[in-house]
Amino acid sequence: MCATDQALLFGGRATPISHTLAGERRGGSTVTDAPRESGYRPGYEVAAEQLLELIVRLRLRPGDRLPTENELARQLGTSRTVVREAVKILSALGRVRAQKGRGLYVADDEGMLGTGRWASFFLPTDLDHVYMLFEFRRAQEMETSRLAARRATPAELRAIEDAAARCRHGFETGREDLFNEGDDTFHTAIATAAHNMFLQIAVQEARRLQAQSSLIGLRGSVGGHAAEAVEEHEAIYQAIRAGDPEAAAQAAATHIDNTLDDYRREIRQRLFSSH
Repeated sequence: MCATDQALLFGGRATPISHTLAGERRGGSTVTDAPRESGYRPGYEVAAEQLLELIVRLRLRPGDRLPTENELARQLGTSRTVVREAVKILSALGRVRAQKGRGLYVADDEGMLGTGRWASFFLPTDLDHVYMLFEFRRAQEMETSRLAARRATPAELRAIEDAAARCRHGFETGREDLFNEGDDTFHTAIATAAHNMFLQIAVQEARRLQAQSSLIGLRGSVGGHAAEAVEEHEAIYQAIRAGDPEAAAQAAATHIDNTLDDYRREIRQRLFSSH
């Protein structure tokens, strides 16, 4: 972790995540850095989401120590009581672990939506499991894209656009690592813009399981569906940017369906070549 991140995490004064970007324009109208979909949300829910975003943004790993409740309250611009309730939520999800007398730590994802429990029944070499995972991802990606079209802030729109551009650059330069990084960041950014921490966790874990599918071993390799994928990313981004939930959901469904078709073609080729 760099010095800047350490300062942010342990005592550095940070601007609250919900700060306003006044005067920024999108589509001819002035917008702020608040989600487009209004409605009351409990403070502890917002704080839990912000803490989860902090963990993801700083790439903290299981076992890494978190700031104290007082420090988190100061950074998130809320009270210690609200932070304590947020920690309870994330503890139930298996993302945060409180050790009495020692502090808060990033947990090992053994909670309700944690990797350990998913991985206990997912077999990456079982085609039925892989296909079911795609089916699950389709539902996830449609809903996160739909919500992102309603709720994405200007900063979140930029993050989605930047990730799509990184993925495209990786494809155009033949850099598989950059393509994969952009692809992961793109889908993570959309999940973040959906402002639903349950969906954000589920998207992250489903993509992690898909990456374990050693039978296929594609994981967004440069070639195959990659050329179409960068255009599909653009279609999803444009629909989210336009604030069109159903167009965003349909674009996401098309992307997942085409990715699954690519996996199926690869399976057939490997089976054919093995005879």
